[in-house]
Amino acid sequence: MSASLEATRAAAGWAAVFGSGVFHGMNPAMGWLFATALGLQRGSRSALFAALPPLALGHAASVFVVTSSALAFGFLANAAHLQLALGLFLIGWGAYHHFYGHRHRLSIGMTAGFAGLALWSAATATLHGAGLMLIPALMPICAGAGAVPGGPFGSAVAATLVHTAVASVTSAAIAFAAYEYVGLGILRRGWINFDWLWSAALIIAGALLLALR
Repeated sequence: MSASLEATRAAAGWAAVFGSGVFHGMNPAMGWLFATALGLQRGSRSALFAALPPLALGHAASVFVVTSSALAFGFLANAAHLQLALGLFLIGWGAYHHFYGHRHRLSIGMTAGFAGLALWSAATATLHGAGLMLIPALMPICAGAGAVPGGPFGSAVAATLVHTAVASVTSAAIAFAAYEYVGLGILRRGWINFDWLWSAALIIAGALLLALR
């Protein structure tokens, strides 16, 4: 593969890392809805913003564990076979989430502390397949031109940090706007169905893995 093509694919990978951060941050299931509800319940902006760091930490932990595990398997398995398996798995997980994901909602009380919020966020991100979505983006990044110091795992750390930072900023902006201006009624009046979009994104990510074999 030429250096220019590698660079183009790596740039596309980083764009996907950034874009998925915006997408994850917009999804109410990834935390902004919880932060807003907590702030409204306690009547405090401080409660809203205090909920964001543990939610970000849990999301980052889930994403890194999933992506680094995929990279570790990549070192031990044939790359083409790995892409086939991961592609099919992503498509299957997307279909499962669409038809059955609503049956596995995680509940947490409004008195949860830092650790409780972080664990809830990690579990939610894992069950939704947040880290799985980043695997197609990481593969060209780790291949060469887009890699950072530290090899593939360094790239996984960098991608996790960039993705989580973008997701957190997006979540914070939406949570603050909902708290200060529009309220949670927007979810009933005009918010898009992120469950459908999430399932579609998983299936598209799997299809990309199969197409890039």
